[in-house]
Amino acid sequence: MENKKVGYLIVGMAVVIGIIVFLFNSSLKDIVSSTCVHGPSCSMYGNIRMQTTISLVLVGAIIIIGLVLIFSKEKERIIIKTKKIKDEYSTKLGQEKEKNLKLLNKEEKIVYNILLKEKNMFQADLVEKSGFGKVKVTRVLDKLEHKNLIERKRRGMTNLVALK
Repeated sequence: MENKKVGYLIVGMAVVIGIIVFLFNSSLKDIVSSTCVHGPSCSMYGNIRMQTTISLVLVGAIIIIGLVLIFSKEKERIIIKTKKIKDEYSTKLGQEKEKNLKLLNKEEKIVYNILLKEKNMFQADLVEKSGFGKVKVTRVLDKLEHKNLIERKRRGMTNLVALK
């Protein structure tokens, strides 16, 4: 939730609490005036004032917290820096990927081209389409994964191979 919305929510709750405090205060004064035999000099009136003061100070503090949240601004600069870092990282990855594609050997090119056509497939299907053995496909995929060209995701007893 945004800071302003939370601030409005807190201020609204503080106002409701303040109303409850005043209602409770007036009810308590009525009860004390009807039950106390000492009249206006009764010590219970002092307790009511102290409780009301403490309650209003707490309500005031809650309102101040809500107002701070309402009028505080979010920092956008951090988000912009993070985005710049991501853009630089993705550019480096793209350059690295192009460089790695040029360095592929014959078997790696065959497997990579199959994946280019299919986008993603199970490793067992890749063994069938490439005509290589399971061990060779595993080793080729290890090399391609090390070069950041593919990724393997475990799915049950086999792997799902996808281009990055």
